[in-house]
Amino acid sequence: MQCDEYRELIAATPSGLSAGAAEHAAQCSACDAYRRSMQSLDQLISRALNIDIPELAMPELADIDGLSNVVSLPLRRVAAPVWLGLAASIAVVSVLAVRFLANDAVYPSLSEEIVAHLDHEPGALRVTTEAISAERLESVIGERARMDSNAGLISYARSCVINGHTVPHLVIQGESGPVTVLLLPDEMIDAAVPLEGEGIRGVILPVGNGSIAIIGERDEPLEVIEKRVVDSVQWKT
Repeated sequence: MQCDEYRELIAATPSGLSAGAAEHAAQCSACDAYRRSMQSLDQLISRALNIDIPELAMPELADIDGLSNVVSLPLRRVAAPVWLGLAASIAVVSVLAVRFLANDAVYPSLSEEIVAHLDHEPGALRVTTEAISAERLESVIGERARMDSNAGLISYARSCVINGHTVPHLVIQGESGPVTVLLLPDEMIDAAVPLEGEGIRGVILPVGNGSIAIIGERDEPLEVIEKRVVDSVQWKT
């Protein structure tokens, strides 16, 4: 099992996983930390929703001059705060969930957000000779792009949010280690933008009406991968 498949499973069922998933978590510290985070969020939501809701009392009808269709106002005002409190609790849980799962940081530039994003998925950067399936790759990039097999051995594929857009996050095995590739069909740039981080370097390349970010270790010969990736990608209109 690969990291992206494991995280999809734990996001769907935080409290229960198959034996294969448990074995993967035992070998991958990043995914095990992700599991603990998702389980903490699941427990937080359960506690927030586990509130006592008193039975809704229907307002009494006052009998005035033989008519029994007049609502007694004092009793009518009792139930409203209960449902307002419930709605507020649900709203709080929703906000907590969104803030927990989403990256709320605001970055001054696209390049800085891309470099920071690499720290969020360390499990993706593993050396392997196992490629993801064609079906997995298609499920991640299929709506935005086409990519042929000349790009290299793709060992990871997941949809991520960059600059407010859901984009394909891929990892290709390079000569010195894993190389991150972000397909950015919504980000049009005029010229190549260099990327620099601690121990890494890369570039955002203009490609048609979008761009592609490629980041690897400092001693990785990225130029070879850049050409292969750019030549292998076509945007879908």
